[in-house]
Amino acid sequence: MNKGHDAPFTLGSMRWGYRVGMLLRNSVFIALSAIALLTAIPLQARRGEQDDARQDMVAGKIKRLPEIEAIIVPRMRGMQYLGPEYDPAAQVYRLKFINGSRVIFVDVDARTGNIIRQRG
Repeated sequence: MNKGHDAPFTLGSMRWGYRVGMLLRNSVFIALSAIALLTAIPLQARRGEQDDARQDMVAGKIKRLPEIEAIIVPRMRGMQYLGPEYDPAAQVYRLKFINGSRVIFVDVDARTGNIIRQRG
C-alpha cells in the first residue's frame, strides 16, 4: 500500500514547511491588524486637535500654526522638527523636536507665540 497517495488527509500529513508558512501568514495578518487598530486611534485624536485649532484660529483666538513655527523653529538650531500638538483647553501648541537621542518639547502660547516652557 502506498501511503503517500492512499492515506487520508490529516493535519499531521501536511508538510512541515507548509504548516510553518501558514502560521507565519496568520501571525503577520494578526500583527498588521493590530497595528492598523492602534494607529487609527491617534489619527482620530489628531483630527480632533486640528479641528479645534482651526476653529480657534478662525475665531481669532489663536495664531496660525505656520506663524508659531516661523517664530520657534529657527530658534531650535541643529534640531529636527517632529511636529505639533494642540491643546484647545489651554490654547497651547506643543512643538516636538529631536536632538540626537533627546526629544525636546516646547510649549507655546497659541495666542501670543511666546514660549511657556521647554523640556527635554
